[in-house]
Amino acid sequence: MSAADPSRDSAQQMRQKAQKLEDAAQSASDPQEREQLQAKARKLRKQSEQQGGAPEGLDPMI
Repeated sequence: MSAADPSRDSAQQMRQKAQKLEDAAQSASDPQEREQLQAKARKLRKQSEQQGGAPEGLDPMI
């Protein structure tokens, strides 16, 4: 196992959490809750991009 870049690992964790929030938003029945979850996911993704960049192979326009 090689030494990993801590900021990249942290960014990856934020992206994973954002994905979980997006999944929860899709299954939320309350529109207000759905919007709150989506907003949190967007915020986390933005932070992860600033901290560790976009993951390889990911199109930032999607």
